[in-house]
Amino acid sequence: MPDPRFPVTNNWAFLDHAAVCAPPVDCSAAVAEWAADLAANGIASFQTWYDRVKAVRLVAAQLLNADPRDVCFVGSTTQGVNLVAEGFPWRAGDNVVTAAEEYPTNQYPWMAQKDRGVETRPVPSRGPRVSPADLKAACDDHTRVLTISSVEYASGFRNDLADLGAWCRQRDIFFFVDGIQSLGAIPMDVKNLPIDAVAADSHKWLLGPEGAGIAFIRPEWVDRLRPLGLGWNSVAHAGDFGRIELTLKPGAGRYEGGTLNVGGIVGMGESMKLLLGVGIANVEARIAELTGHLAERVRQKGHVVFSSQAGGERSGIVSVETPECDPKEVMARCRAAGVIVNVRGGRVRVSPHFYNTPEDLDRFADVLPPT
Repeated sequence: MPDPRFPVTNNWAFLDHAAVCAPPVDCSAAVAEWAADLAANGIASFQTWYDRVKAVRLVAAQLLNADPRDVCFVGSTTQGVNLVAEGFPWRAGDNVVTAAEEYPTNQYPWMAQKDRGVETRPVPSRGPRVSPADLKAACDDHTRVLTISSVEYASGFRNDLADLGAWCRQRDIFFFVDGIQSLGAIPMDVKNLPIDAVAADSHKWLLGPEGAGIAFIRPEWVDRLRPLGLGWNSVAHAGDFGRIELTLKPGAGRYEGGTLNVGGIVGMGESMKLLLGVGIANVEARIAELTGHLAERVRQKGHVVFSSQAGGERSGIVSVETPECDPKEVMARCRAAGVIVNVRGGRVRVSPHFYNTPEDLDRFADVLPPT
């Protein structure tokens, strides 16, 4: 049955939340409301929407269990990564360690620091797993940053953030997390996880629009990072345009230098409220049920589930090997059958969310050719 909260269910078995989601109706309605009000009233409605954005910051802080002052809005995960990669107080001879299979967004900004004398050390995976021991072994006395995704985008492997973060904290290594493949689907508590910074756009598991996201910067690092993208909104007296005084906001808000994507932010806020209403732990449990059902159906068809299904390692991403069939052909067959999946790492990637049903996953399995 279609879910009235998600219009996409009228047309598709949508199983591609690791790429770009189809937002719920409350999200799209908020974006449309903002656009219509802007067209009708222009700046006369500024305060109304400014207050809505402030309310979304509180919701984002609740999602992360963070102080609202430590949360800022970003236009993309890429922007959040670069706040640290470009703003970090590097010294020539430093290095940064990451996984070789990271999404490009969490590789290129660090690689770009080469002209500042910084080495990037990519650590290969072992099959579907990123070994914490291998990451730690790649670090030395000159490692300043360890950066990792909460969930690897191609394999779906869920990294142990508590273990890696605690290890980094003991060695004064900055621990950065690209959270886009888990935020909204797996709880993330930055007060109890030793994470120094995390960033995520909303257009995947947060069920929001593209071009709107959030970042968290641990407060003890705010003044140690060079602030980027400074503008009128970076200062404590933002809005007092005649007062030229570079007194930055005390928290992460200093990174919101200019005009924000108000429509995207309020849309994202509605999606986050929906997820928090369901409960992120409940979302995680529901996704685990669905991916477990999917893995069983895939094996019944004779195909291989590449993603780890072990406790603590599984996520909402199930990567399926189809050695006797081109994965892009499988994706095309799925699209023709009304099922949306994707291909990453040479495998079919299936990523259901909490509102999906076992029947959606059965539709995918029915398209898989038997081996």
